[in-house]
Amino acid sequence: MTAVMVVEDDENIRLAVATQLRAVGLDVQTCGDLASADRALGERRYDCAVFDRMLPDGDAIGYVHTRRQQGWHVPVLFLTARDSLADRVAGFEHGADDYLVKPFAIAELTERVVNLCHRAGVDRPSVLRHQDLVMDCARREVRRADVLLTLSNKEFAVLEYLLTRLGQAVDRADLLEHCWDAQPDLMGDKSNPVDAVVKRLRRKLREPELIHTVRGLGYRLGAA
Repeated sequence: MTAVMVVEDDENIRLAVATQLRAVGLDVQTCGDLASADRALGERRYDCAVFDRMLPDGDAIGYVHTRRQQGWHVPVLFLTARDSLADRVAGFEHGADDYLVKPFAIAELTERVVNLCHRAGVDRPSVLRHQDLVMDCARREVRRADVLLTLSNKEFAVLEYLLTRLGQAVDRADLLEHCWDAQPDLMGDKSNPVDAVVKRLRRKLREPELIHTVRGLGYRLGAA
């Protein structure tokens, strides 16, 4: 059964979310703080995790960022009352796959969680290649010139999407839709999180450059 972790300190919200997710057939584990969530995540595998950002023992954005650096790739959705563009971009840059602002509709949250769980289980090609770049999707490893690269979850997702469309121009909206599950109201400023991730990817991939800017559109991996 598909398993979901819900980390929320408000008992009423936690109960409502868990009840609805269970109603659509998901196996839901709930926690009220980061410490208990950390213990639960160490005991079993989850297909998606939902974090309230401001918890009694800290901001979940820092916790998720640390776990991402350790190689944790479970899709994450942040729930938060912090609704500024800067807050949302920071969430994405530190490991979020989706971001939902409170107050929210339970039906929308459920749909987003189901989509993230589906994404986690989608079959992918085992290995993607371009020149001296090799992405092992099963092992979640990326090498260039046989050097292992350390990529964040979002960097990996963007690079994978570009590799599956090798030589094609991919616009920022497409990257945002497929790699972030972004909110509609973020779409008006869609370039910010995408450009930030691509900038970091270019630095980590080093020269010669593989990701090229397509003026007025987005990016292409392959021929300039």
